[in-house]
Amino acid sequence: MDLIEAALERRPENKEADGFRAPGMSRRKAVQAGMFGLFRAAALINGLALLVIVFFLLKNGAGSVTWEFLTEQPYDSMTRGGILPCIVGTLILGLGAMLVAFPLGVASAVFLSEYAAPGRAVRVIRLGINNLAGVPSVVFGLFGLAFFVTWCGFGVSILSGVLTLGLLSLPVIIGTAEEALRSVPQTYREASLGLGATKWQTISRVVLPAAVPGMLTGSILGLSRAAGETAAIMFTAAVFFSPRMPSGIFDQVMALPYHIYVLATAGTEIEKTRPLQYGTALVLICLVLGMNLAAIWYRARIQKRNQ
Repeated sequence: MDLIEAALERRPENKEADGFRAPGMSRRKAVQAGMFGLFRAAALINGLALLVIVFFLLKNGAGSVTWEFLTEQPYDSMTRGGILPCIVGTLILGLGAMLVAFPLGVASAVFLSEYAAPGRAVRVIRLGINNLAGVPSVVFGLFGLAFFVTWCGFGVSILSGVLTLGLLSLPVIIGTAEEALRSVPQTYREASLGLGATKWQTISRVVLPAAVPGMLTGSILGLSRAAGETAAIMFTAAVFFSPRMPSGIFDQVMALPYHIYVLATAGTEIEKTRPLQYGTALVLICLVLGMNLAAIWYRARIQKRNQ
């Protein structure tokens, strides 16, 4: 009994209660605190940079954003008028790119996550997808020019721009969709299969509904990138000026990012259009923010319904 009582007195929890600390614990806590401090500083710097940019655009462009600016077409060498065709074109290209990229991205993620056997081929495919996510947008624009515009014969059109932006957004959507599928507990699949459901029924009725909120995160990121791209559409879809609104998928279109580029670099009256440049950039940010908020609201609604 004396030996047992002595052993109990020497237990680590009793020593920690008396102020004992394992060697190296203080150092690990210091490293952890330092890393968390770096993360907070990085987040603060990014937030401040965003606030500075938004404040700069508001200061220089808010005066140009009027009802006429949002509802009229540009005229007088782009020095007067509005940006309605650019807003419509940006919406068409961004939403069209999501209609192309989201189904393809989800289907690819389902195959890689649920059907493909682990091996070298799958690793190579994932490596290629990760590499595509880092390819500059101008490369996608040149590919779209060579393939969709020239080889497929679509010309400089909405269809060429939508397909190019869809390919540009595809790697991000595939990656986030795969992560969303992995986050679904394996017990969901086992329970469904145990009740006699086929693998496709399990995926379509159990796994995908649970993973949709996470997949929408990828679509939000892809939509933001597609709506703000210039290089990918300047070769495939966007034009300097169009006298009419687009009426079909083979029409050329004006877009906010390309319009800003034209006003800032290729316009005939660059200094006169300076307020319009800032106003257009401010509208583009608000438009992307609005589309993102709509997607976030829809994702939250699905999450609430699934709970």
